[in-house]
Amino acid sequence: MTPACLIRAFRIYPLGRGLAVGMVVLSAMSVPSIAQQEASGSGPSTATVTFTLDFPRSNPAHYSIAVDSTGHALYECSGTVAEGSEEEAYQTEFRVSAGNRERIFALARQAQYFAGEVDSGKGKLAFTGTKTLGYQDGQRSNTARYNYSSLATVQQLTELFQRVGGTLDYGRRLTYYHRYQKLALDDELKRMETQARNSELSEIQGVAPVLQEIVEDTSVINVVRARAKELIEMGTNGTAGH
Repeated sequence: MTPACLIRAFRIYPLGRGLAVGMVVLSAMSVPSIAQQEASGSGPSTATVTFTLDFPRSNPAHYSIAVDSTGHALYECSGTVAEGSEEEAYQTEFRVSAGNRERIFALARQAQYFAGEVDSGKGKLAFTGTKTLGYQDGQRSNTARYNYSSLATVQQLTELFQRVGGTLDYGRRLTYYHRYQKLALDDELKRMETQARNSELSEIQGVAPVLQEIVEDTSVINVVRARAKELIEMGTNGTAGH
């Protein structure tokens, strides 16, 4: 299969009225394109693990992360950014680190590819959102929904995907602030840096394109650009969240 450059796309799509924001960044990483997989018929047999969280009282109220066995990942969500703003859909593609890709698929295998019941069944537990883990390849297609699971493998997958989701949601907000509200970038990047240093985020390289846009924007104050650059380096060096 001939490799092609993966397109990383940061997009905000309005669900109500408002402007759509689009930014496409070409990654230097060479991976098989989705179109090539479909043309060769290899797409359906590529194993994929998905995690979805639906939690109406949170922001975003919905997000999903899909990671395939080649390391290609897709994040999708719907939520608001600024107070009083309309809910918008957002998606981005990125390359998950080799370590996390291997861990995700190893945990999915240990969890029997989510073929059985994973919810603890304890009704008195606080509701923390409806979570869904899925696995699909050429032979299996399983999904398991839960609020809380007592299975260690499911707990570890949930924690990992939530750290990744937190990182990618920073990408969503930073994209909005960079376009519409640059003065908000400093506080947002401070929060992101703190969470990264506390190992509360994972796959920081997944938001490197929007961070790089901030670094290269001379209309952004230097301290903000420096903080964005430091976060890029953290993602590159794997010093946080892997």
